[in-house]
Amino acid sequence: MKKLHRSSRPTAFLALIGLLTLAPHTSAQQATTVRLGFFPNLTHAPALVGLERGLFQKALGNVKLDPRHFASGTTLTEAFAAGQIDIAYVGPGPAITAATRGMPVQFLAGASEAGAVLVARKDTPIRSYKDLSGKIVAVPSLGNTQDISLRHLLSEQGLKSRADGGTVTVVPVPPADTVSALAGRRADAALVPEPWGAALEAKGHRVIGTEKTVWRGGKYPTTLVIVNARFAQANPALVASFLKAHASAVAFLVKSPAAAQTAVNAQMDKLTGEKLDVRVLQRAFARTRFTTILDPEAMREYAILNVNAGYARSVPDLAPFFRK
Repeated sequence: MKKLHRSSRPTAFLALIGLLTLAPHTSAQQATTVRLGFFPNLTHAPALVGLERGLFQKALGNVKLDPRHFASGTTLTEAFAAGQIDIAYVGPGPAITAATRGMPVQFLAGASEAGAVLVARKDTPIRSYKDLSGKIVAVPSLGNTQDISLRHLLSEQGLKSRADGGTVTVVPVPPADTVSALAGRRADAALVPEPWGAALEAKGHRVIGTEKTVWRGGKYPTTLVIVNARFAQANPALVASFLKAHASAVAFLVKSPAAAQTAVNAQMDKLTGEKLDVRVLQRAFARTRFTTILDPEAMREYAILNVNAGYARSVPDLAPFFRK
């Protein structure tokens, strides 16, 4: 791990974090609806399985589930900050930044680990991380988990983004649009969560960074479950019920991968209007680990990367944000 440094990264993301402390909160009473945020990504598969199999609604009983899917961590965090979401599947980067900025967020459980790869366009000479100098690299959104991972990879290679005075152009592209972005030569490479990495590979593009070389040998959280702390305080039974359903979804993913792939594909089709090739989905599954465990040490190290990436000024004590 490299020594911490501070940088100033003025982004809309940091600005919106402040919204939550100002936004009126309406869920400090018994909820009649649980508003759930997630992405149509394989790294959010527990959410997809929970929806497809009806696990969440069954666990919540008469309380209505209101699922809302988003294209990136930025848009999801905007909704969370505005008090429009109660529980969310989100990457560690936005979750840690939210905690750092004083948002009433609580970390409930892990959801997935690894499941992100760096893919280079097939007609480029890119063969290694160092070859990214002078190139355009896509990430799902600025400040999200893959963006922070990319900036760590660049730092390890002695490279920087152009915004930091370096030679690598980092651009936000929604994961589902990376196939067209590389086909249209609007990006030379992309660090994306699965199944979009496997989908790019199926188009002939090259994986130059696997889920294990991105960081920590693949033992890093990619998605976790968070809740608005005020909602959790007012609705402890609902949160406990949701977590049981989440654990059931993770167990299904681990114990019945073939059936889980079918469920994930069915939900992806409903959300995006497109089914994935079975071989693409199988490859993406092999690169992703599903778990309810959230490693505090991995989160702390991620907080350091968050500082190094310029999205936070200090490493917070994350212990108070973990659900007791």
